[in-house]
Amino acid sequence: MEVELRNITKRFGEVVANDGINLTIRGGEVLGLLGENGAGKSTLMNVLSGLYSADDGEILIDGKLVDFQGPGDSIAAGIGMVHQHFMLIPVFTVAENVILGVEPTGKVDYLDLKKARTQVREINEKYGLEVDPDELIENLPVGIQQRVEIIKVLFRSANVIIFDEPTAVLTPQEVIEFFEIVKTLRDAGKAIVFITHKLHEILDISDRIRVLRRGKIVGEGDPITITKTELAEMMVGRPVSFDVVKEPFAPGKVLLDIEDLTVLRENDDVAVDGIDLKIRSGEVVGVAGVQGNGQSALIEALTGLTRVAGGTVRFMDKDITRASTRARHRMGFAHIPEDRHRMGMITKFTIAENMVLDTYYDARFSKRRVMNWPKVYENSARVAADYDVRMTSVHDTAGHLSGGNQQKMVVARELSRETKFLIAAQPTRGLDVGSIEYIHSRIINARDTGDGVLFVSSEIDEIMALSDRIVVMFEGRIVAEFDATTETPDKNTIGLAMAGAVA
Repeated sequence: MEVELRNITKRFGEVVANDGINLTIRGGEVLGLLGENGAGKSTLMNVLSGLYSADDGEILIDGKLVDFQGPGDSIAAGIGMVHQHFMLIPVFTVAENVILGVEPTGKVDYLDLKKARTQVREINEKYGLEVDPDELIENLPVGIQQRVEIIKVLFRSANVIIFDEPTAVLTPQEVIEFFEIVKTLRDAGKAIVFITHKLHEILDISDRIRVLRRGKIVGEGDPITITKTELAEMMVGRPVSFDVVKEPFAPGKVLLDIEDLTVLRENDDVAVDGIDLKIRSGEVVGVAGVQGNGQSALIEALTGLTRVAGGTVRFMDKDITRASTRARHRMGFAHIPEDRHRMGMITKFTIAENMVLDTYYDARFSKRRVMNWPKVYENSARVAADYDVRMTSVHDTAGHLSGGNQQKMVVARELSRETKFLIAAQPTRGLDVGSIEYIHSRIINARDTGDGVLFVSSEIDEIMALSDRIVVMFEGRIVAEFDATTETPDKNTIGLAMAGAVA
């Protein structure tokens, strides 16, 4: 199967998301698609998936012109997409999720689950996916849930499969297994589009590479000969440094002292199970772990967003176990949340309003509950410039910023004041190499100026690059610890600890 996109143009008002793009996707190969946040990758794939209609251009499948009126037409034409955020119902079985919307029926239109399970097993065997069709989704690890998403598109007879940031939540071992699945699909004649920000992955898995910047194809590369440095410069339009530069390790006194901390989930299950951890000034402690192993609950407890069930938290020798979020903020806590849309910003608010979400009550910006908007605007413009938030005006709504600039806006708000302790959770998730470089520099600057830093990421390479000390969380406990200042920890050993394989 061959899909050809000719001169695809898609506009959103005055913004040209795709500008005359020409792209060919062929069966039996993996096409790597790279680009900054806002480069137009997702828009282009949404056009191919029938979610958007192109303003100009055409799509041909095996040389024949097609006209997609919606996603159903794209699916019927053999195109499937595995999204970064899985679209599965936790309380349904694998088979029930796979057939949702295209349920096989028998006589008098009754649901034929037996037939569905058989079809799932056949797909399993053909592509080596090894998923139990009768298992509940909520009982499956993330890597197996991703396989369910793959089965869903194969069940619908997809010949073109689009993977959008497919390794974002996988352990290194799961990435290796996933790549084997991708190669099996490719060798079976499927056309694969692989979208990622991880340059080493695009080089490992791709047969061809195309790079988008500002809505246009700006370059291509042979993964055998092109380098990460060349790809990064092509993406961003300037040289990018992959090295994290930081001052020699010189920690101060203990800032945060966590003893026997226990945190419960809403259903009273244990999320954090008796953790002990000390973090000093001038130190980055990296928390590695697959998402869902208690990291989020730990952060919410440390920032005062949730109450602890047991243990104590001391900051600068003061017990803050029951202190409010505002009290911690005033003591010098800064928090870059893991989900900027849900916890870090209000997309319908302006950039200026978002910049003072946690300081609007400060005397600089308000007096007797009356906002000093000129001061807010002045401060927001200055901070945005200092932190390279690329915008038209502070009066623009935050939702109109690219993902990288939204994240820089959150970082700017948190670090443009006097701080003592930074909690950074998944701060570069889904960002391009240019934005990642910038966020890393700001985190290291906080460390080098004496802040203690708790850094949470599911990316081992990122954890290893930034951390002075690494702890691994699994099922609510710290199961391993590594000193990154005396030796380079073994990546595979960290990955195994993330999966619970601890000696």
